[in-house]
Amino acid sequence: MKPRPRLSRPDDGDDKARSEPLARQVPEHKEPERTCIVTREAQSPAGLIRFVLGPDNQVVPDLKHKLPGRGVWVTARRNTVDEAVKRRLFSRAFKTEAKAPATLSQDIEHLLRDDLRQGLALANKAGCVITGFEKVESAITVKPIVALIHAAEAAEDGRRKLTNPLRKRLGEAISSFPVIQVLSNDELGLALGRSHVIHAALVAGAGSDGFLNRWHRYRTYCGTDADLSGLGNETGEPTILKPAGTEAE
Repeated sequence: MKPRPRLSRPDDGDDKARSEPLARQVPEHKEPERTCIVTREAQSPAGLIRFVLGPDNQVVPDLKHKLPGRGVWVTARRNTVDEAVKRRLFSRAFKTEAKAPATLSQDIEHLLRDDLRQGLALANKAGCVITGFEKVESAITVKPIVALIHAAEAAEDGRRKLTNPLRKRLGEAISSFPVIQVLSNDELGLALGRSHVIHAALVAGAGSDGFLNRWHRYRTYCGTDADLSGLGNETGEPTILKPAGTEAE
C-alpha cells in the first residue's frame, strides 16, 4: 500500500503573515517638510510658524496652520522672526508688499503664552492638575507626576521644600524632570479658575502631554532649550514620576 500523502499546514507565522499584510502595507502619513524663508532649511512644520496675508496685506501668524490662503514659513524662534521682519523677507516670499509690524515677534510670544495657559486649562479640565502646597507635596510621593508648576513669583523657600521630596524619589534623575515657572500667579489663576495659585503638579494623563508640548514650543521660541529641563529621557519618552511602590520597566 502506498503511503498517504501528508497535507501541508501553514505554521502560526504564516497565519500571522496572512492576517497582517494589509495593515503593514498602508503607508504612514507624514506631513511634508516646509522651508524657512530665513534659514532656507527644510524641516517639519512642527518646528515652524506659518504666516498668511490678512486684510490690507498684514502679515498674520497662523499658529495652528489652519488659516486659508497661501502661507510662508519661519523657524519658530523669536530671533528668526525678527530677522524676517528686518530683512523684509515676507514681501519677497509673498511676492507683494507685505506689512509686518516691528512687534511681530513679541506679538507671537504673547500668542504662544496664551496658548500655554489654555493648555493648562485643558489639562485641569482633564483632571491632570493638582494645586496647593500640601496636596502637591503629598502627590509627589504617591502620584505619577510629570511636572511641577510654580508661579513666577513663588518664593524660593517653597520651591526648595517641594524639591526635597522630589529629589528623594528621583535621585540624580531630578535633573531631567520638568519644573515650569514661566506663568505668573494671575495667569495660573486664569487657567485654573481659582485665585492665588502658587504651586501645582501635573499628573500623567490625557491633558498633560498637550500642555508639555505647548511649554516646549514656548521655551524654544523664546530661545530657552526645553530639553535642558527634562521633557524627555534617553529613550525619547516623557519623564514620569511613577507612583510609590512601582518599579521601572
